[in-house]
Amino acid sequence: MTSTATAATTATAPPISIEFFPPNTPVGAEKLKTVVQDLAALRPEFFSVTYGAGGATRDKTLAAVRDIAALGHEAAPHLSCVGSTRASIAQTLATYRAQGIRRIVALRGDLPSGMAVAGEFRYASELIAFIRETQGDDWHIEVAAYPEYHPEQRYARRDLQHFAAKVRSGADSAITQFFFNPDAYFHFVDEVRGLGVAVPIVPGVMPFHNFAKVAQFAARDGIEIPRWVMLKMEGYLDDAASIRAFGIEVVARLCERLLAGGAPGIHFYALNQSPLVLDISRRLGWLA
Repeated sequence: MTSTATAATTATAPPISIEFFPPNTPVGAEKLKTVVQDLAALRPEFFSVTYGAGGATRDKTLAAVRDIAALGHEAAPHLSCVGSTRASIAQTLATYRAQGIRRIVALRGDLPSGMAVAGEFRYASELIAFIRETQGDDWHIEVAAYPEYHPEQRYARRDLQHFAAKVRSGADSAITQFFFNPDAYFHFVDEVRGLGVAVPIVPGVMPFHNFAKVAQFAARDGIEIPRWVMLKMEGYLDDAASIRAFGIEVVARLCERLLAGGAPGIHFYALNQSPLVLDISRRLGWLA
């Protein structure tokens, strides 16, 4: 699909991908279609859609990727393996294949509350190996990376080794958890390159849609928000315009530094909204 806004995209725009969560209501689904059409101005390589614990949102994820594909864009569903069997994963892949989907984000995922058995896959590397063994190179497989290390991992070296194992199992590229410290990303990339990892590692960035919510996400996942950013955000109190402008500036500068340092693109955690991603892109000169 060609958007009238596409012509305004500058030649300097890097490869971009954008992540959504599956809407829970028909109204949300219709809104997401509008968001996709708005963000199409950035010519993203793909839109990804998250997947609930144990496949809890599988049908909603499928519906979202189907809608995105129907609008003429590449969609990449997340595929969580924890609590799953080989047969259920094969069935899910067959369903996506029937919709023309050929890119997935392969994850271990979290065990649903109340479920004691992890299923037939312990790690994302086992899921990736299963896909490659049964379906060859039919899929472009993205995996997750954690520049500030996985919140469940006690030892940094072990987390790096787990990431390298995912890549050796057959991953094509990686998307990082969001972060605000670019040095953490560059250090992570240097470390895994030393382990022989050569795939592209795309940094994920989270616009400040709601500072309190982003801070909550960051605290949960062990992500550092620089103290000066925290203090300035808190100092704005209820000044929504200043919070928005400052948030755009912080994320735009982060993107600039990442790209200047060699990052192969940017992955936006859009939270099913388009204005901030578009405003950050304008700030960076990617849109007129």
